[in-house]
Amino acid sequence: MSDYRHGSHTTFSIHLHIVWITKYRHKVLRGEVAERVRALVREECQKAGVDILQGHISPDHVHVMVSIPPHVTISRLIQRMKGKSAYRLLAEFPHLRKRFWGHHVWARGYFCRSSGNVTDEVIKAYIAQQSHDSDDVFRIEGEASPPGDTPLGGLLGRGASPSTLARLSGYGRGFSRHRRL
Repeated sequence: MSDYRHGSHTTFSIHLHIVWITKYRHKVLRGEVAERVRALVREECQKAGVDILQGHISPDHVHVMVSIPPHVTISRLIQRMKGKSAYRLLAEFPHLRKRFWGHHVWARGYFCRSSGNVTDEVIKAYIAQQSHDSDDVFRIEGEASPPGDTPLGGLLGRGASPSTLARLSGYGRGFSRHRRL
């Protein structure tokens, strides 16, 4: 799971845990229906270049952990998986058509969470250790700034009023980008 995938100009590891449920939480994903859902999800993921790392089909919901390439949007992937599977399930299993009227097998929405080998704190610490100049949130390497100084924040220590800071930063009343002279 820690292996990186490669594109023509990218190296990536984007892992997502995705869950979606049946309409009204009906427990219909059993036997042949569950096997067909698994096959349809695999098919749509393969078309999109998505690797399935782990999956589980419960009677009323589907869990998949996938590795997606950067050009695949999450919402479009889920739209394909839910849409194609609903269409084919209703065409192939007549008993589902009676249960799910209106061509809706799946409930609206889904759950999605990214996962990785490191936490947000580890990433923040790694970024903070890239330069030892200051403790800013977003720094440029090699650019020195006094400790505790933030953009425009140092002007307060030099006697600038908060209204001056608002004017310089573009905030405040009456500010317009296109002023007439």
